[in-house]
Amino acid sequence: MFTKGIQYMLLSTFFFSLMNVFVKMIPNIPAVEIVFFRSVISLVLSYLFLKAQGVNIWGNRKKYLILRGMSGAIALILYFTTLQAMPLASAVTIQFLSPIFTAIMGIYIVKEKVKPLQWIFFLLAFAGVIMIKGFDPRVTPLLFGLGITSALFSGLSYNFIRKVKLTEHPLVVVFYFPLVTLPITGVISYFDWVQPIGWEWMILILIGVLTQFAQYFMTKAYQAEELSKVASLNYIGIIYALGLGFVFFGELFNAMTYVGMFVMLMGVFLNVWYKNRIAEKV
Repeated sequence: MFTKGIQYMLLSTFFFSLMNVFVKMIPNIPAVEIVFFRSVISLVLSYLFLKAQGVNIWGNRKKYLILRGMSGAIALILYFTTLQAMPLASAVTIQFLSPIFTAIMGIYIVKEKVKPLQWIFFLLAFAGVIMIKGFDPRVTPLLFGLGITSALFSGLSYNFIRKVKLTEHPLVVVFYFPLVTLPITGVISYFDWVQPIGWEWMILILIGVLTQFAQYFMTKAYQAEELSKVASLNYIGIIYALGLGFVFFGELFNAMTYVGMFVMLMGVFLNVWYKNRIAEKV
C-alpha cells in the first residue's frame, strides 16, 4: 500500500501544511512578496545541495524545467492570495482540485491512462469541493475562481515534473522553480513592497525552509509513481488544515461543509485504493 511514491507525498503534504499556517500568519505581507522570499531561500538551499552532490544545476530538458517554473509561479501566487483571504481548510480544499487537473492533462502531456471508474472518483471529489464552496459564505466567487485557476496551473506544473522524470535530478527540478519565480515576483513586489518587521522575518524564513523539504519530496513522489495515483494524496492535507486551522485560527465550519470535505476525501481514498488494486494485478 505505502510505496515509496506514497511515502514521499505524505511527507510533502505535511510540510506544505505547516507552510500554509505560516503564510496565513502574515496577512499584511502581499502574497507575491511571500513567494519572492520563499524563492530566495529555496534557490540558495537548492544550489548548495546540488553543488554538494556534484549535480549539474542547469539540467538537460530546460524547456520543460522553465515551463514547470512558470506554471508553478502562477499557481503559487494565486494560492497564497486565497490562503490569506479565506479560512485555511477552505483554501486548501479548493487547491486540492489540482490532482483532477493533473490526471486530466496527464492524458495528453505524459500519455498516462485514466480508467473509467477513476472519473467517477474524480467527480465525487469535485462534488465535495463544490459543496464546500456552496456552504461556506466566506468563500466568495472571486476567491473561488482564483483558487480554481491556481489548481489548474498546479496540475500543469505537476505534469511538467513528470515529463522530466527520467532526465532530471529532483533537486534540479526544485532549483528551477525559484530560478524562474524569483525575477517574476521580484519585479511585481518592487511596485507593492511591504517591509517585514520583527517576527515576520522568521516566519518568511520558515516558509522558505519548509517549502524546500515539501518541494523535494513532492518531486520525488511524482517521479516515482503515476500522476493519477500520487496526485490524489494531496487531499490528505485537508485533515491537517482542519486541525491546524482550528488550533491556530479558531476556524469552524457548518455541518454541510464538513460533509463536503468528507465526500471529497472519499473520492480520493477510493481512487488510491483502485489504483493499488490495478497495480497488484499487473
